[in-house]
Amino acid sequence: MADVRLRGAHRAVRGRRLTERPNWGAGVAAVVWLAFVIIPIYLMVKDALQTTDSYLDGGPLSLPRHVTGHNFVDVFDRGFTRYLINTAIVTVASAALTVLLAFPAAYAIVRSRSRAVSGLFRLFLAGLAIPAQATIIPVYLLITRMHLYDSLTAIVLPTVAFGLPLSILVLASALRDVPRELYEAMTLEGGGSVRLMWSLALPLSRASLTTVSVYCALNAWNGFLFPLILTQSDEQRVQTLGLYNFQGQFSSNIPGLMAAVLLSAFPIFVVYLFARRWLVAGMAGVGGK
Repeated sequence: MADVRLRGAHRAVRGRRLTERPNWGAGVAAVVWLAFVIIPIYLMVKDALQTTDSYLDGGPLSLPRHVTGHNFVDVFDRGFTRYLINTAIVTVASAALTVLLAFPAAYAIVRSRSRAVSGLFRLFLAGLAIPAQATIIPVYLLITRMHLYDSLTAIVLPTVAFGLPLSILVLASALRDVPRELYEAMTLEGGGSVRLMWSLALPLSRASLTTVSVYCALNAWNGFLFPLILTQSDEQRVQTLGLYNFQGQFSSNIPGLMAAVLLSAFPIFVVYLFARRWLVAGMAGVGGK
């Protein structure tokens, strides 16, 4: 009996070793993918921390010979601080307004049985098929007639409008995952529609709300078309147009341009770093539960 148990244990160990055999193909693919991610970041940081002479003398993957922070000082002296502040204002306002409008709309779509609400949801879904480039002339006319041209509000409004369709779709999918029994239980306790939305649906949709917020923030931070068409003065410029201008100013100074790119990419990288868990959970459709 003991021999039978011993043979069974040996077979289990051998089977476990076979199943735990390393996957070399996946390891090689992961290393290649890591190289594709790390090398551009290394080049950007390396070029931003060296002088123009050392950049021209060394190779593309060589270590920086003379590390300096003068490129960042030069970028700030040329007004890039104003571009970053304007971009932060547009990003925060766009993300906040989109979530503030999209969440009640998604809640009404999920909880209402009205045909008008269902038709409105289809109208929002139709907005996913309309590119911003196709509407730039009507948007420009609306902004000018509202006397909002060359202002940050002119950038925020169309950014929110084009961010609503996908945001409502994501939030509606998350709210459908909330069990109906929870709504019925809170209704029996005397909860109205507003209390159900803010006390029940909102806490259970944290992941999707974070996903929508990060998505809207990325779109607003990287927006180029609306700032290009709807603003004109340097006081209302955002960082994407600032990079476009710096590209001409730093046509022979690649380290200066890389310093501006690094400054523009750092804030949104920090946001993603702290919100990645909620972002992945929201994209997976768990609805924050």
